[in-house]
Amino acid sequence: MTETIAFSGSILCDAALQLGEGPAYDPATGTVWWHNIKGKELHALHLESGEKQVHAMPFLSSVVAVIDPQRQLIVSDDGLFTRDTKSGALTQFGSLEDKPGNRSNDGRVHASGNLWIGTMGRSAEKNAGAIYHVAGSTVTKLYDGISIPNSICFSPDGKTAYFVDSMVNHIMRVDLDPATGLPVGDATLFSDQSGKGGDVDGSVCDADGLLWNARWGQGAVDVYRPDGTHLKRYAVPAVQSSCPAFIGAKADRLMVTSAWADMDDAARAADPHAGKTFDLGITVNGRFEPAFRL
Repeated sequence: MTETIAFSGSILCDAALQLGEGPAYDPATGTVWWHNIKGKELHALHLESGEKQVHAMPFLSSVVAVIDPQRQLIVSDDGLFTRDTKSGALTQFGSLEDKPGNRSNDGRVHASGNLWIGTMGRSAEKNAGAIYHVAGSTVTKLYDGISIPNSICFSPDGKTAYFVDSMVNHIMRVDLDPATGLPVGDATLFSDQSGKGGDVDGSVCDADGLLWNARWGQGAVDVYRPDGTHLKRYAVPAVQSSCPAFIGAKADRLMVTSAWADMDDAARAADPHAGKTFDLGITVNGRFEPAFRL
């Protein structure tokens, strides 16, 4: 394994979340959004002013994305919703599946404006979840029997998708139709991370095609070349690092969420920054997330 590069960043938000996940940046407003899934909260931080807001949610939400200046996409265990950014009003426009024990987890919008989203059992039951493609309100199941769907991201040209079942830790890649974000072939192994410690969690793909992955249980962000070669590892000051996102006016900063879920008192005492949100403190060649096409 490549030598770990020491953390040189800062705490972006010191709120300790049970399950910080699903960060996204809105360049139009300069606001970072992310979820406390198990705490049923949507967090918002305006980067320039430092103004922070926490919005209570009526469900377990895990994905937020821009639709237009007035609306966001919210994905939850209750389905697909639009959220009015001023009033917070939620309007349901679709559902994902009929398994009441499941919730949404990792997801990301493709350059086509369509969404990939994973679902899982609330207690991570084996093979209980799936990965779906969402085009407007049309939902298509892509992969079934997924235990913990994560690492969903796309190459900058929209021709490749990556994903993982964190219970297996095989990062997969699949060729896509760049116009729709639908697979055009079978998924193949990108990187075998089984037996190497921790879990492959959320990922983003930068403008150079590098995959940046948060390694749950390792307190790290790993960087992979498009050929699957492990390039770098950056330390994160929380063991359960969960998901990265490109932030800032030039998308040249990297934030990382984390979690204290499933930690006992001793584990939390040994990991005092668990659940906080970080700026990795490095310059990256990131890119802004596409808007969801409703």
